[in-house]
Amino acid sequence: MFSPGQQRDYLWLVCYFCSMFARAGCLPRVAWTGCRRMGNSTSSATARSSPACVQYVQEMVTQNCVVIFSKSTCPFCKMAKNVFNEIGANYKVVELDEHNDGRRLQEALAHMTGARTVPRVFVNGNCIGGGSDTKRLHQEGKLLPLIEQCAPCCAASGEGSGAAAK
Repeated sequence: MFSPGQQRDYLWLVCYFCSMFARAGCLPRVAWTGCRRMGNSTSSATARSSPACVQYVQEMVTQNCVVIFSKSTCPFCKMAKNVFNEIGANYKVVELDEHNDGRRLQEALAHMTGARTVPRVFVNGNCIGGGSDTKRLHQEGKLLPLIEQCAPCCAASGEGSGAAAK
């Protein structure tokens, strides 16, 4: 096939073209969900969004085991909420379309997680993705163990809270 030097050159060339197309917005992001651990991240992307909104998102995520950043009319948001209701897990909902800073919060979420779509679901400080991702994790039996890693007050308790945050 290729010599080691040719393999390295070929790999470099592939990476170069992929990064070029990604910067141009020509590559879909389906292979990478873009979710990252929340915390003291100060990336340049985060700095461009409203600091107050970033702080609000970080506080919500650190103070609650499960947080769903949602829109009240979104079917994928309803799907995610139904999964947690089915499990009986407590969760906090932030309805972006009913929140005074909803647009800015959504921008902050986009910068922090790499995805602008809703819902943005966080479990135990980690973004697990959207409604389909949440449902898939539940069907694979992986969601409940994530919730059980949370503090005892947040683990499955027989009834979903669905409390909306303002």
